[in-house]
Amino acid sequence: MDSRPLVARPLVVGLGGTTVPGSSTERALAIALRSAADHGAETLLFGGADLAALPLYTPGAERLPGEVALVDAIRCASGVVIASPGYHGSVSGLVKNAIDLLEETARDERVYLADLSVGVIATAYGWQAAGSTVAALRAIVHALRGWPTPYAAAINSAECRFDAHGGCSDPVVAGQLALVGRQVAMAAIRDHRARIAA
Repeated sequence: MDSRPLVARPLVVGLGGTTVPGSSTERALAIALRSAADHGAETLLFGGADLAALPLYTPGAERLPGEVALVDAIRCASGVVIASPGYHGSVSGLVKNAIDLLEETARDERVYLADLSVGVIATAYGWQAAGSTVAALRAIVHALRGWPTPYAAAINSAECRFDAHGGCSDPVVAGQLALVGRQVAMAAIRDHRARIAA
């Protein structure tokens, strides 16, 4: 039996960013979440500042309010979008630490990201790190029993700029991010309807 609360609209949780306020990673994630909302999902963003406030994950430690909020959101989620910068060819420590916190769900009825659709986004100053970071994120999602969406967005931030108003200098990239959000939302809505029907 699924222990998630039944709500009017499915929840899609966004997780990602960097320690730099207004990073391209967080702005890319926001575009994907906006698309998920446009397609019928509730959304909740845990951005760079939220992730930077998390202590290094230590199993068995007493959890701070920010850690509890993130884990509880994932427990309620019907879909997730994870966005990471490509640091030295892989997921940043900041984002990986937040993902490690999901170990708190290991004894839940629905463990980790089991059966959830998960969109992935990687931003990097060059194509090589963007591509390898997408691959690393997909491997992590598989390890956490989630379903990576068919489309993932790899963004070369040397060629694309984001602004504080939610805009993107490259309409193709904006469309790719919107597609990630749409695919997560559509899968989340199917999951939500099946739970209601059950």
